[in-house]
Amino acid sequence: MQVYMVGGAVRDKLLKRAYTDKDFVVVGATPEQMLQAGFIQVGDDFPVFLHPKTKEEYALARTERKSGKGYKGFEVYASPEVTIEEDLLRRDLTINAMAIEVKGLMDDTPITGEVVDPYNGQQDIKDKVLRHVSEAFSEDPLRVLRIARFYGRFYDPKLEQDKNEHNFIVAPETIALIGKINDSDELKHLTAERVWQETSRALLQNSPQAYIDCLMKVGSLPHVMPNLAEALSNNSTKDLVFGALQIAGQQNFNLAQRWAILMLAFTTEPMDQLESSVNLEGCQSWLAEAKALAQLLKVPKKIAQFAQAYITCYPYLTHYAQLTAEDIAKLITITKADKSELELSELLQVHKVVQLSYQQLQFSKYIQAFKAITINDVDEGLKGSAIGEAIHQARVEAIAKIK
Repeated sequence: MQVYMVGGAVRDKLLKRAYTDKDFVVVGATPEQMLQAGFIQVGDDFPVFLHPKTKEEYALARTERKSGKGYKGFEVYASPEVTIEEDLLRRDLTINAMAIEVKGLMDDTPITGEVVDPYNGQQDIKDKVLRHVSEAFSEDPLRVLRIARFYGRFYDPKLEQDKNEHNFIVAPETIALIGKINDSDELKHLTAERVWQETSRALLQNSPQAYIDCLMKVGSLPHVMPNLAEALSNNSTKDLVFGALQIAGQQNFNLAQRWAILMLAFTTEPMDQLESSVNLEGCQSWLAEAKALAQLLKVPKKIAQFAQAYITCYPYLTHYAQLTAEDIAKLITITKADKSELELSELLQVHKVVQLSYQQLQFSKYIQAFKAITINDVDEGLKGSAIGEAIHQARVEAIAKIK
């Protein structure tokens, strides 16, 4: 019998990231031996056992074969003859297909610390590449969402401006396999609950927008959230929403707040009119699209309702300084602020982040216009301080054209 720590714990150990959950694979054992050792069997699909003290999962080494549609359409074969290499072959990504042998069932101390890495996961960690282990990747549609979640998990916005570093990328051959899943009907067999589970976990990461961005880049978003994909095809809308989600991640917003920000994608107002007059009637289409997506994914009621409250309150929050007493009374009624001010407070936080994202995008345009003006754009006959004054005036005019 051989026992290995596998998957995410090994990956995060190599990435020098903190981890708490540890999973194990047992090679050369039978279910009877696990039960005799005091382990508790869970699940009917394949032999997984809970450690009698730590409650960590220990699975018997197994292989899988595609037998039907969806992520449940697999036949599992577990046997003492299955090797660790065969078990790792069924996993999704090379960075998740590594193992470290430990002393035994009751002692998870590594024997040598040597990494069992038959599919070059360590090199892909070094190169920051998300790559499938085998062609079987295309047989499980859930892996499309998982790879997007890993992309988001490792995403660092600071690296976008770093010439010497880069974020994780999806390997071109893996994108090609995802294309096969997109072209098949496999994604349609994902249950709403599983899509929401992966999406909600991804939205709670430090860079929640990166998950959605990855799904767009690999062409899968239209197959799981079609109306959101259409809404985010507008680059101005996408930039606003993604910028706000990044700030929400940095400020540790809760899931309901992050979902409400994502629903901003459905606003019918152009980005450059966000600070202009928006009436309640103008929010109806926005509200309908948000409700449709929430129903499609079976979003928990409280989270969906918070997003709907933000949409309904948007006109009041946008023109907060100009609200009449009648408007304020309506806002209090909508948010039930007379009973608890929590929802109103959270809605105000969301709106400030949306406004901040909008302002940052606007200033990025101003800065680009400013930088585009050089000495080559002014009269070459000017001398001395007149050159600086002319450049300054040209920059002011360039900014004025955008404003």
